[in-house]
Amino acid sequence: MTTAAARAPEKRLQWFSEARFGMFVHWGLYAVLGRGEWVLHQERIPLREYRQLASRFCPDGFNADAWVALAQRAGMKYMVLTARHHDGFCLFDSKVSDFTSVKTGPKRDLVAEYVSACRRAGMRVGLYYSLLDWRWPASLTGPQGDPQGWGGLVEQAHQQVRELCTQYGPIDILWYDAAPCGADAWRARELNATVRRLQPHILINNRSGLPEDFDTPEQHATASPPGRAWESCMTIGEYSGWGYIRHNPNLRSVTQLIQHLAFAASGGGNYLLNVGPKPDGSVQREFVTRLERMGDWLEINGESIYGTQRCPFGAASIGVTTCRDRTAYVHVFRWPGETACVAGIGNRVKAARVLATQQEAYVDQQGDRLFIRGLPRNPPDPHDSVIALDLAGRPRAC
Repeated sequence: MTTAAARAPEKRLQWFSEARFGMFVHWGLYAVLGRGEWVLHQERIPLREYRQLASRFCPDGFNADAWVALAQRAGMKYMVLTARHHDGFCLFDSKVSDFTSVKTGPKRDLVAEYVSACRRAGMRVGLYYSLLDWRWPASLTGPQGDPQGWGGLVEQAHQQVRELCTQYGPIDILWYDAAPCGADAWRARELNATVRRLQPHILINNRSGLPEDFDTPEQHATASPPGRAWESCMTIGEYSGWGYIRHNPNLRSVTQLIQHLAFAASGGGNYLLNVGPKPDGSVQREFVTRLERMGDWLEINGESIYGTQRCPFGAASIGVTTCRDRTAYVHVFRWPGETACVAGIGNRVKAARVLATQQEAYVDQQGDRLFIRGLPRNPPDPHDSVIALDLAGRPRAC
């Protein structure tokens, strides 16, 4: 790292830590089959047969501006698109592969369209790249089983990551995935040094086998240690893949999604919520509806999410807490009725209000216990009712 930006990770991470909410997009050739992004591997589809899907991948309904507009309507601040998944199919123009959206069916550089749309709207741009490529037998045998093949696989990854970092202007996030055999086997230090030289302000996740800038718990929100950035990636569908699934009855409710977002923010982390567009590039109505309702909630309660940090005291009996400056936010998942109790506050609480209604509540501090009285009998918000506490000083626990 030779640039000032590379020497100041906290500066590079500032926007990321304030954003708190992003959109993950898993889209590729696998969408044609509608059975998730692992279908090539899980169903042991012969590569020759799988390659034929490229002629059927005709995303006539893909409108990158519509994707970005949906993300903004949901209150998301950044996006991450699968430029290439484990099947090796590139949504970008790669000179080291003929298995791309430019050289097959679509005849379009879909990454270029996505990046341009993000920039037009002021959306932060992330690119996902899987180091693994199932088309290479070495991806299953490892470097010991096929040293020559492994070397070719690694060299392809280095060249394609370099292409992503040079062909599309500034990129905000590089989101690696699938690095079996560890960082040394992928020459990850060399690879990431190249990325930082080409994109000094970029953020890199921890899935190249190196810790880099942020952690990525998957399908759960487990906070990293204080001072370490992290992002929980989750699907809208429970117990399902990330790519398009034609019939999926197991979708998480709006309430679950909002509470996952609040839980991630309460641990100082982000929430990267995935959509898997259809083969034509459109997004399922069931996903759109959920995202729009999350956006409605954030229009009212966004101050309790964006730019917030971990709060030194919690509210475990009723929900979670976030804080910013001299305000703490109690996210009430289990509404207690007309009186709520939060314990362990080391500050004097000057006032309380319900964000959904702006109704003032009465504060009654008894030692280290705060009673918030005069609340509505029923929850003012069906998903997560937030109570803002005005504190004398920055939040502290006792």
